Amino acid sequence: MNQLSRLSARWLGLVPYAEAWDLQNRLFAGTSNHLLLLEHPPVYTRGVRADPANLLVDPISIGAEDVEVNRGGDITFHGPGQVVGYPILNVAGKRGGGMADTTAYVATIEQILIDTLAHFGLSADRFAGYPGVWVDAGTSNARKIAAIGVRLTRGRSMHGFALNVTTNMDWFSHIVPCGIADHGVTSMQSEGFDASPAEVAGVLAHHVAEHFRYQLDWATITERLSSDSDLSVFSRTRRAGDVVTPERPPAPDEGVPVRLKGRLAEAGIRGGLPITERKPEWMRVKLSTGPEYKRLKKLSRELDLVTVCEEAGCPNIFECWNEGTATFMLLGERCTRACGFCLVDTRKPQAVDHSEPKRVAAAVARLHLDFAVLTMVARDDLPDGGASVVAETVRAIRDESPTTGVEVLISDLHGSRESLQTVIDSRPDVLNHNIETVIALQRAVRPSAGYSRSLSVLARSKDAGLTTKSGMIVGMGESVEQVQQTLIDLAAIGVDIVTIGQYLRPTTHHLAIQRWWEPAEFADLKRFGEALGIPHVEASPLTRSSHHAGAIARG
Repeated sequence: MNQLSRLSARWLGLVPYAEAWDLQNRLFAGTSNHLLLLEHPPVYTRGVRADPANLLVDPISIGAEDVEVNRGGDITFHGPGQVVGYPILNVAGKRGGGMADTTAYVATIEQILIDTLAHFGLSADRFAGYPGVWVDAGTSNARKIAAIGVRLTRGRSMHGFALNVTTNMDWFSHIVPCGIADHGVTSMQSEGFDASPAEVAGVLAHHVAEHFRYQLDWATITERLSSDSDLSVFSRTRRAGDVVTPERPPAPDEGVPVRLKGRLAEAGIRGGLPITERKPEWMRVKLSTGPEYKRLKKLSRELDLVTVCEEAGCPNIFECWNEGTATFMLLGERCTRACGFCLVDTRKPQAVDHSEPKRVAAAVARLHLDFAVLTMVARDDLPDGGASVVAETVRAIRDESPTTGVEVLISDLHGSRESLQTVIDSRPDVLNHNIETVIALQRAVRPSAGYSRSLSVLARSKDAGLTTKSGMIVGMGESVEQVQQTLIDLAAIGVDIVTIGQYLRPTTHHLAIQRWWEPAEFADLKRFGEALGIPHVEASPLTRSSHHAGAIARG
């Protein structure tokens, strides 16, 4: 499909405003067409012509954010239960050329909202002299149900609309909504219509594609059906239950935590391959402990270092170590998250070892590495998520080995702009953050992370001028189309390098493998991604994030 005729529409669920803003800006800098549909935590946004008097309280005092934005319009509210839409589109100019027709564009957005409400049986219309979409328009009891505020620059659109679905209307009592004091606001729920934001988003996406004549490419997160967000059941340590005995082969999903099974079921994934099933020929790795492997292993023990090669059970450890390349794992060997695919220990983390950066730098120097890769466990227990340790290690390597290239593979740092900036300021040669899986499996595979957050981390890093990289593992239940959609999203924000490899189940307590992807399928993904404009896609059954990292980064 031609990217200029495609509308990549995504339902992202609840997304902090700053993350959506960074993602929207990055997409706006491109040329393809996107529609971000989401909810925000409570936030009041003020357009370029907003009257300060229309904000009646200090938003912080009521648990909301206050953000100035570069769209038209006055002040409005975004929050849970409201579908916010950001169309990032190529908008045709008047009579097909010249400056985009803002009036016609806004009219189209209004009609899309009117048609969407009609789909659910709710009659709404325009109200002369008042922007947005209204119920009982033109009467003394007119109520605004959708706000619109857009920006069109160089034939590209950003910002968009907000449709109240199940929104708590009390939030609007703290502002003069859109500067309109003589009429109220309403929601679909207040008008007696029962629909979820996700349902409404799906209808909106189809109407946007229809009105702008795009072919719809639709992907959505799996809604969390359970209100229980406790992740403690995912905590794993290596224990006897991980051993499979020939007397009683386990069921494919035996050992997988019950709540994880539930989240997989919500995404339509059940069962899988038995852990005892033999790997295909192309997944078998020959044991080869050469002199470089032994030397690096000995050195890592002498310097008390942790390598992700060992901790994550990487199948390429012998190849990489025999080439004198290793990925050092910072901040200990215990992670504060428990992703369904990862072998790293999830017990309570130990104190930060502040001598680690210098020890890693010393190891890099002693090994005469041409390229060093630094990864980290997630440290949500630390105020900056461990960003300062990563940055300090990059600087220590620069001091010890000025010609050595450095790649960092970081967590999402809980979405903190300040923490990410700490890493960015150390200027690694490559900033890698793995999106790991497709949008539909995010909540099952890595419940403490998020698809949009990962995209925003990469978007911010790309805007800072860094070479960006991301990776996925396949075989957990995703389809070819879903992987292609993820590649489309990574390409749209300008990611430079993508790695794709086969998931290998570490223990019975982890996600079951749903299928083995064949080598030819990986070759197809490489061709697809690079045709999108991603400069390098490394895709093969045994590909991992750090495999051939130096050679890829240096071209």
